[in-house]
Amino acid sequence: MSLGVLMDPIHKINTRKDSTFAMLLEAQARGWKLYYMEQKDLNLKNNHVIAHCRQLSVTDDSKNWFEFGEHSEIAVSELDVILMRKDPPFDMNYIYTTYLLELSGTLVVNNPQTLRDANEKLSTAWFPQCCAPTLVSSDAEEFKHFIDEQQDIIVKPLDGMGGASIFRVRQQDPNTNVILETLTEHGNRPVMGQRFIAEITEGDKRILIVNGETVPYSLARIPKEGENRGNLAAGGSGVGMTLTERDHWICQQVAPELKKRGILFAGIDVIGDYLTEINITSPTCIRELDKMFDLNISAMLMDAIEAKLKDKPAS
Repeated sequence: MSLGVLMDPIHKINTRKDSTFAMLLEAQARGWKLYYMEQKDLNLKNNHVIAHCRQLSVTDDSKNWFEFGEHSEIAVSELDVILMRKDPPFDMNYIYTTYLLELSGTLVVNNPQTLRDANEKLSTAWFPQCCAPTLVSSDAEEFKHFIDEQQDIIVKPLDGMGGASIFRVRQQDPNTNVILETLTEHGNRPVMGQRFIAEITEGDKRILIVNGETVPYSLARIPKEGENRGNLAAGGSGVGMTLTERDHWICQQVAPELKKRGILFAGIDVIGDYLTEINITSPTCIRELDKMFDLNISAMLMDAIEAKLKDKPAS
């Protein structure tokens, strides 16, 4: 079995927290050959998608966690599967990469078309029964009406990650205009507003879904004092929790649709009783949940990949 991984530079990762690294360790333990590439390594030549890649071996050692083997140029179609694990920004380079991966004909995790179609904020609109009141607009007046209705909201860009550029806005907030002007680029860029969910103090829960199957635990990202954001990148702390009845219900709404769309690995975010995001580009928290609850979430994913390949028609 051969697995390609397209990711950010491996020498910069934090192995204690990196989910891609966990996936690579599991694939290697199964005897799969690993091939490493970055976005710049993909090419389309004479209608064949070619990758300049390096063979890769990984070790669960925080000081010396990877070693490259020989360089090679291979047709991506020769690989059994590719993990598309490039972090946002979700820009045109990212979109072009999904086109190339799709053209290769190889199984890609996650499905390139769905990566393009399913914005991680907007895709929550597929499940309105799971969401708090929401507005997506570039119109400041619409947002002011929304603030009057909800009294307390969160405003965030549609393409952000890690808690970047997320603002809490209340009625009569003197900074309302400048926040909306900045985020919407003076009315030229749509952003998302959601009713503020007070249960953020109990954590922004990351729940992982593997090929439609829900991991029965969440990592609740608890905001540090004085913060409204639970993201670990924004200084939050992670606490493991068993899923609540409501969490399971939300997953039952979301998981079948993700599976239908070819999303083998997703991380949904839940605050209180509400779904807030569906992360499919490069969701994380495998390492933390594995350690807290003695799990092997990557094994679930590799099992799902093996099953997909077994069912794939011969070319």
